[in-house]
Amino acid sequence: MKHRARPDHHSAPMNTLPDDDPLRIELHNEVHARPTASIHLPAFIVLVAVFNSGISREQEWEHLKRIQPDLLFEEIQGNFVRLSLGAYTLKWERHTEFTRYSLVQALPQDVDLASQDPQLLSHLALPNGWLAAIPGRTFAAIELIMLHDDLSAPHQSLRKAQQWFGEDTVVASRMGNPAHSLVVTDFHLRPSGFERILVLAPKSTSKTRGGRISQRLLELETYRLMALRGLPVAKAVGAQLSLAERELANITAALQNKAAQDQTMLDRLIGLAASVELFTAEHSFRFAATAAYDNLVRERIAELRESPISGTQTIGEFMRRRLSPAMATVAATGQRLTSLSERISRSSALLRTRVDIATEEQNRQLLEKLTKGQAMQLRLQTTVEGLSIAAISYYVISLLLYLGKAAKAAGLPIHPEMAAGAFVPLVLWLVWRTNKRIHDKLRREE
Repeated sequence: MKHRARPDHHSAPMNTLPDDDPLRIELHNEVHARPTASIHLPAFIVLVAVFNSGISREQEWEHLKRIQPDLLFEEIQGNFVRLSLGAYTLKWERHTEFTRYSLVQALPQDVDLASQDPQLLSHLALPNGWLAAIPGRTFAAIELIMLHDDLSAPHQSLRKAQQWFGEDTVVASRMGNPAHSLVVTDFHLRPSGFERILVLAPKSTSKTRGGRISQRLLELETYRLMALRGLPVAKAVGAQLSLAERELANITAALQNKAAQDQTMLDRLIGLAASVELFTAEHSFRFAATAAYDNLVRERIAELRESPISGTQTIGEFMRRRLSPAMATVAATGQRLTSLSERISRSSALLRTRVDIATEEQNRQLLEKLTKGQAMQLRLQTTVEGLSIAAISYYVISLLLYLGKAAKAAGLPIHPEMAAGAFVPLVLWLVWRTNKRIHDKLRREE
């Protein structure tokens, strides 16, 4: 349902303001997105809530057109529409995970507070089979009956209301401060698939108050059931987490006792971390949604402003006793999942530290081997250099010997062997000196 800004003839023209932010009108009108219905008592309200996963808006529009053929597709773009269909009204609301259909019609004339567990679904104003054909999977179906009664004697009103629930134990409370109505329910599903809520209020109850009462009670039950969606998931994940925690304990023990190869433990840790991350990716939304719906339930209970009727549990007490353990289970499972992920990270860090230390030790040993090899190579090089000095000197002396022999053959008075022997010390010194100068130059350049 689209809402337009109301004209205000006493305000300044709109062109006196800067250009609107693209979301200004949409966000401003969000408070009017789902207006409360005006309900005249006595009334019969039927709510059916279905999961809309895989259900398109077009499918829901086609279903709504079965009762209002001229409904335009543009009218359901705002996730809310109320159809006025003569003797009854139908409200359609699409939420993130579910869609609600709320029918408001007059209570049949032959039904009153003195009726004994009356069957009301046969009096539905909707076409036959329309409810059963709603696209989606049902998770909530509620009959809300609102009747007139004098609440000056709440115990008498409660006894009359109990006739609507047969032999089942009921919970009841007075709502408002001061009390303006009385609500009774048993939270049981009937063979029809519906649960029943009965509200008694004096004849002075206005249409707007009747609408607010019905909206709070229907939202309370819808959000309660949505909050509980996390419980089966938490139980299933809890069993898997127990196995994962045991595996992590075994890995940690092996890490402490060095009972397995580092690569083996690393592979096990990687597999465990991947499974935990998969759990987180698949179920973190459900756990977060459960917490959000639980907060909405608490808010709706607070809005009821209940006062007890002696001998009977209030709705708030019933919810706290039944819903709180389930919510605690979901919250604890979410915390276990987070804690397990953190513990795996710490174990991985420990294993990485051990691997790093082992790698550093291997590098140290390798460096020692390289150092020893370099020292040995240096000694070998020194030895080779010593031999090379002798070899070069030998070749130089040989050249001098041949030179002396050539001079003797030319007639010079020289003894080649004696001359070559005399030059040996000088040649050795010159070769050694040249080699040392080369090494000194290389060191300076380095």
